[in-house]
Amino acid sequence: MLNQQILANLTKIVGKENVFTTKEDLICYSYDSTPIDHMPDVVVAPVKTEEIAAIMKLANENRIPVVPRGGGTNLSGGSVPVAGGIVMALHRMNKILEIDTDNLTATAQPGVVTAAFHQAVEKEGLFYPPDPQSMFMSTLGGNVAENAGGPRGVKYGVTKDYVLGLEVVSPNGEVIRVGGKTIKNVSGYDLIRLFAGSEGTLGIITEITFRLVPLPEAKRTVLALFDRLDDAARTVSGIIKQRIIPTTLELMDQKTMELIESFKPVGFPLDAEGALLIEVDGSAGEVDRQIVIVEEICKTSGAREVKVAADAAQATQLWTGRRSAFGAMARNALQVLAEDATVPRSKVPDIVREIQRIAAKYQLTIPTLGHTGDGNMHPNILVQSNDEEELKRVDAAIDEIFRAALDLGGTLSGEHGVGLAKQKYMDWEFNSSSLNMMRAIKKAVDPNNILNPGKIFLRGE
Repeated sequence: MLNQQILANLTKIVGKENVFTTKEDLICYSYDSTPIDHMPDVVVAPVKTEEIAAIMKLANENRIPVVPRGGGTNLSGGSVPVAGGIVMALHRMNKILEIDTDNLTATAQPGVVTAAFHQAVEKEGLFYPPDPQSMFMSTLGGNVAENAGGPRGVKYGVTKDYVLGLEVVSPNGEVIRVGGKTIKNVSGYDLIRLFAGSEGTLGIITEITFRLVPLPEAKRTVLALFDRLDDAARTVSGIIKQRIIPTTLELMDQKTMELIESFKPVGFPLDAEGALLIEVDGSAGEVDRQIVIVEEICKTSGAREVKVAADAAQATQLWTGRRSAFGAMARNALQVLAEDATVPRSKVPDIVREIQRIAAKYQLTIPTLGHTGDGNMHPNILVQSNDEEELKRVDAAIDEIFRAALDLGGTLSGEHGVGLAKQKYMDWEFNSSSLNMMRAIKKAVDPNNILNPGKIFLRGE
């Protein structure tokens, strides 16, 4: 519990109407998209950088934990205030400051909703590719902090690939500006890459300048259906081998399609073991050429049927179904634990088989989908009860999934971050020298450990 003087100082900085202390308000900021929760002591909602700098100076002087929060859609517990303290809600900083059509850049505040940003730049004929599944709720600041990805990552990369400049408030309240509008910038250490994906542990992002690209002239969507899930997984590497890099290359297993059809029917078959949802974009001629090649590869790899969406409306319907997958799963379980183990693309068939084996071994339902074009798998464990025996099986299954991904040359996270959920696996992926360097960076930037404490590293490390 913070003392009254601290609360009075926070009120002085952001105004009484932007300081929240009732139990009802605090509960709303105590959780994210994981089952983990913890109450903060207070929530503040600043509207400008100067207010954030003043809050951080106050927090640093009094050793108060601060957790920055965007849309609260995090899937690794990164925005849960496990040490209490201040939750800094950034939804009021929601302005797109500039769309520069000469330099193909856009500058925005952290609280802009990702999908709204897409729509704004596309009105100018420009394109911002990162498209996390939560894009209708997630915010740009959270996307940068988590280095979010999405289905289009296979061709266009992730959030950090589009950040040209940042304004960041440090844990002691200093305002840092790095980068700008230049495409090339190799002066000094690459602090943009350091902040992108730092999960709110090194600074609070207050302004972002993004690189944009021209909006593709055309795009087309293909749905390929397979009687064997293994054939669908093998097709992924088959397409890449032909030097075709689709915009998206998504795998869904039979259980995922069953759940989607019971929630928002879009016509996915219930008797196919697997399906690939593939989109290509570019010039009209190049799209037509690539779609023919993709169709042929799917057929020769065992697809029983390949459907090309007739128009934009049909393509949108298919993608609406795919994007509803998590909601469909949530309706059928007490909890859904969405993991994002990632492997090299050539190892997709291996990790799919491993997930199936682990699900059978632990008698769990694990519908699997993923951005398989970049090896980013999403096994979703449906937890049906709080029964201790079931939870033990769930924990053991998650351990084995990450062990398998690392043994195949993969990584713990392709886009969800480490947060709380994957801390215990960090020394499986990194050796002690690598972890010590990360801890040294955190200690140098935030010596009092007030900014999002308890994340990435286990407590006490």
